[in-house]
Amino acid sequence: MKVLHFYRTYYPDSFGGVEQVIRQMVTGSIRLGIQAEVLTLTRDSNNLELEFEGHAVHRVPLNIEIASTGFSWSAFARFKQLAATADVVHYHFPWPFMDLAHFACQIDKPSVVTYHSDIVRQKYLLKLYQPLQNKFLNSVDRIVATSPNYLATSPTLAKYQAKTDVITYGLDSTIYPSPDQGLLAKWQAKFPKPFFLFVGVLRYYKGLHVLLEAAAGTEIPIVILGDGPVELELKRQAQRLGLDNVHFLGALPEEDKVALMQLCYGLAFPSHLRSEAFGITLLEAAMFGKPMISCEIGTGTSYVNLDRLTGLVVPASDPQAFREAMQYLLENPLLAQEMGRQAALRYTECFTAQRMALSYQALYQKLL
Repeated sequence: MKVLHFYRTYYPDSFGGVEQVIRQMVTGSIRLGIQAEVLTLTRDSNNLELEFEGHAVHRVPLNIEIASTGFSWSAFARFKQLAATADVVHYHFPWPFMDLAHFACQIDKPSVVTYHSDIVRQKYLLKLYQPLQNKFLNSVDRIVATSPNYLATSPTLAKYQAKTDVITYGLDSTIYPSPDQGLLAKWQAKFPKPFFLFVGVLRYYKGLHVLLEAAAGTEIPIVILGDGPVELELKRQAQRLGLDNVHFLGALPEEDKVALMQLCYGLAFPSHLRSEAFGITLLEAAMFGKPMISCEIGTGTSYVNLDRLTGLVVPASDPQAFREAMQYLLENPLLAQEMGRQAALRYTECFTAQRMALSYQALYQKLL
């Protein structure tokens, strides 16, 4: 069986949550004997064909980007060519250019759409795009929601419940690097006190401005790993608040991320808008047995992090509630440790890459 994944960004150009999920889907599928490939856009016009972790990554030059939507004129021909040899085409929503390519290339292969998120921010553009979106979602064979919570709360998915399955994200712990003792010692020396870790791209919906407000007036060390569009704005806010307990590390290699995840006391996940549909970092924290603090935003974040079992769930955009949650976990180390243990158990039971890959394999076979 050959499956073609189609999404706007992928490794090694981008390391976001959806890219990580596609990576896990592909590597998990390969272990089951499925030939999985990825077609994506790139700014690197010199290296269009790559081999990554045992699968082909086909890249076409990005020509223009409008409202986070990448367009590539050469993608049409390449997509049609690759889809012709695939048994299943696996789309990753949202990406309006993908909808256009689906119809322009007259794709008639069995098709699956993993519905990663509603379109939240571009409300006016959504009105223009909605007819194409509806036509596209009507035309594909199956839609996959990434959590029961998101299926229950998405106004778009409500129209397609009859053709929607739920397959949650999953991670494979074996593809993560193991940091050596020297690297662990380096970060332990830099952050000797129990600290909360944030990992991710610094975007508007991540709620980091709330986390900074929560850190104000405390001595709780907070480590922020990642870079992104609002980085400068956040650093200015931290300076304005006089936060010498907040540390911006920028983007670092995967080994450093794993080292910091192993060393942290717990994960701070302050995302406050529905654009955060699931939270891959929550899964990573659970995989490493860490208690989590997240916000109730009606998405999959509260499916991963169960309040009072694997961590704490607080109201969104509430700095005081987030501050009190961090203080509560610090004051109750045995409870925090037990929450981390429960998080690791929940990861093993619900969120492994093997479980996700087996579910998609069954769906592909059903379509074929």
